[in-house]
Amino acid sequence: MGKIIGIDLGTTNSCVAFVDNGEPQVIPNAEGSRTTPSVVSFSKDGERRVGSVAKRQGVTNPETTVFAIKRLMGLAFDAEPAQKHARVVPYRVVESTRGDAAVQIEDHQYSPPEISAMILDKMREVAESFDAQRSATIAAGKIAGLNVRRIINEPTAAALAYGFKEKEGKRVAVYDLGGGTFDISILEISNGVFSVKSTAGDTHLGGEDLDNALVEELARRFEDSSGINLREDRVALQRLKEQAEKAKHELSSSLSTEINLPFIAADESGPKHLETKLKRSELEILVSEIIDQTLGPCQQALDDAGVKREDIDEILLVGGQSRMPMVQSKVADFFGKQPHKGVNPDEVVAMGAALQGAALVGDVEEVLLLDVTPLSLGVETGGGVFYKLIPRNTTVPTRSKEIFTTSVDNQSFVPIHVLQGERDMAEDNKSLAKFELAPILPAPRGVPEIEVTFDIDADGVVNVSAKDLGTSREQNIRVVASSGLTEEDIERIIGEADAYKTSDQKRRDLAELRNAAEALLYTSERAVAECRELVPEEVIAQVEADVEALHVCIDEGDAIAIKDALETLELSAYKIAEAMYGNVDLDAPVESEAQSDS
Repeated sequence: MGKIIGIDLGTTNSCVAFVDNGEPQVIPNAEGSRTTPSVVSFSKDGERRVGSVAKRQGVTNPETTVFAIKRLMGLAFDAEPAQKHARVVPYRVVESTRGDAAVQIEDHQYSPPEISAMILDKMREVAESFDAQRSATIAAGKIAGLNVRRIINEPTAAALAYGFKEKEGKRVAVYDLGGGTFDISILEISNGVFSVKSTAGDTHLGGEDLDNALVEELARRFEDSSGINLREDRVALQRLKEQAEKAKHELSSSLSTEINLPFIAADESGPKHLETKLKRSELEILVSEIIDQTLGPCQQALDDAGVKREDIDEILLVGGQSRMPMVQSKVADFFGKQPHKGVNPDEVVAMGAALQGAALVGDVEEVLLLDVTPLSLGVETGGGVFYKLIPRNTTVPTRSKEIFTTSVDNQSFVPIHVLQGERDMAEDNKSLAKFELAPILPAPRGVPEIEVTFDIDADGVVNVSAKDLGTSREQNIRVVASSGLTEEDIERIIGEADAYKTSDQKRRDLAELRNAAEALLYTSERAVAECRELVPEEVIAQVEADVEALHVCIDEGDAIAIKDALETLELSAYKIAEAMYGNVDLDAPVESEAQSDS
């Protein structure tokens, strides 16, 4: 069996590591760098380049150089993050035949997973070339030549690298601000057990947004001085972006930097140069609001974990953007203590992944990793209500089951609609899958028992099954999300759930009221049909009138009217039972057949 490697597939840079003699080791690439740019470029003759070479080519061929592809993973083309990304990159972002976002290079389309696979393949090559004799990664995967043993989220991997040998109980906050995403996780570490208590974040917030803010500022300065708009020039835009990234890095260690871009544009008077000075304080003013957006998810994660800021023992910074002094300052102010600086934010994720991989094959002491699911999972029930089987921040692996039934007489199949989100109504959440349990035996509504089971494994893969307990017939489906379990930002979903909590509750109450009303209509109409000859006419007439009134209220959709009509029908329907059993002595002994014959 080949060695297990850990890979951090980052938005800006990627890193690969393995465990040697019980210690995680980052593998340098061919250029000697411990991280590799997550950039793929295509030459005119069809040659593909990945990493530093591709990044350098981006200056002269920006339209065929793809970077920050991770931001498009799992996004529909018309999603707001996809549209925003398309506005600030020089390459073309288009709609694929499947309706999701893709990259157009010349006459060929590439999906985000395809581009990511090219980067992963590059990381595999880095590992193999580092130590071919030791078979660092011989096992081949479907796309990148990797045998994936376990998927863990980045903050958890970082905590593994930090606390792998930690024996004392500690509560850790992992603040992960990378090139394209932000994550915050609260973990408890004790005696080799890593338990994720909560996770939150913003899947479309990262260093790229800071770069774009600085690009816009540089373009504005140049336009003010020359009257030329660089935003329409893709080559100039790429040069601005590279200079912005460089300036941002320099301002992490110095108070000011010079920006010089000769021959950035030209007009009838000749070539134009961009020459300006940028202070750290000016950059901080530009990006302060962007960094502040990370603090809301931090509070959300604390609330979900049921802890206070002062309960956190250590704060780990992960991701290259966390090197920025302003980020470190805001994190320190929020948690009331300085972040831990004993780990390299660019390498810690890959090292943690490598440690988990080594533990899986027994190369190092075993660790128990308890992760959580970031959003609630459930199914659609009658009236379009979202029924949660697994609440968000439930520790995985986990399993949950519930019994449901039919809503129509002689129903031949049961539709199962699997959803994810925090809203009360199914239509407001993300649809993950739909399937049918069929055929089921004909029966009156409410009689069949359909057991729905959700099973989430350690990688966050969801297996959903539906079983007819009467016939033991079963159907199941495996739900595998492409980039996290949602295509939208988790924090935005949670925020929407809070913002629409009152209106969603009213819609849910109305739906559940309709369900109760329809159930009562069903039993009342059956009772009238079966007992008409045994009950006084005035009772039957009253029930029929109340049934008609409830039908009208349901059609009109007024909750108060439905509730009043429901209560009225309940009272009149009881009269059928009273008429049927009113003269029967329920306490009298019932003779058996043998006794009556004697």
